[in-house]
Amino acid sequence: METTLIYDSSFDGFLTAVFTAYEMKLKTVVIVNQQRFQQPLFGSYETVITDQEKANRVWIGLKKKMTANELRRFYYAFLSENPTAEHTIYQAILYVFASKTNVASDFSNAHILEVAKLTKNVGREKHRMEAFVRFKLTKDGIYFANIEPDFNVLPLIKRHFERRYADQKWLIYDLKRKYGIYYDLKQVELITLEFDSNFDPSKTSSDLFAAIELEFQQLWNDYFKSTNIPSRKNMKLHIQHVPKRYWKYLSEKQ
Repeated sequence: METTLIYDSSFDGFLTAVFTAYEMKLKTVVIVNQQRFQQPLFGSYETVITDQEKANRVWIGLKKKMTANELRRFYYAFLSENPTAEHTIYQAILYVFASKTNVASDFSNAHILEVAKLTKNVGREKHRMEAFVRFKLTKDGIYFANIEPDFNVLPLIKRHFERRYADQKWLIYDLKRKYGIYYDLKQVELITLEFDSNFDPSKTSSDLFAAIELEFQQLWNDYFKSTNIPSRKNMKLHIQHVPKRYWKYLSEKQ
């Protein structure tokens, strides 16, 4: 009989569900986050409470079976939020634990190969976010940026911005997932915000942002206009490197 394990959408919650499947010796398992869960017509279902100790035991077990880079793939694949990611990762974990040798890079296995593909997509989005984030100085002295990445990459870009902008307060907010990372000059923490109904994330309102920010944006736009060479314009190549879905949050595109 198929058993559905429901977890809280966190990576530790997913690992706890994996531990539970082993602990209960379940043969046919479906792991689904609580946001996507639909009561099955057949089989049983159970809500898994996230347990840090159980999650750590699974993670440590995986560490013993593969390299750090291979281990990273499982986390990246999870952050892809692909509808079948939990199934793919769980089957890959079963395959890794069942083997006496390291098979985490055995791409002849369909699940290991799919994990690698998801990882590549998430990694590409991570690098794009590190390049395309545009901060705007608010009136209260915080550099604010909003993004809508295809994948949940905020946890992956945190260290990059913490190192690069260690001398200023900043906030990067994911509008699609409705949470952000805030750096207060000491540490980075997760936060959620309630925006006014009139807030337009693609605009730089003088009500919210510092006057000098508006001046800098004008200078930035003037720079792009002055360096543009119409005869050498290659929009196909440009869109390949800077996809249109990012344009509404780039000040030089306004």
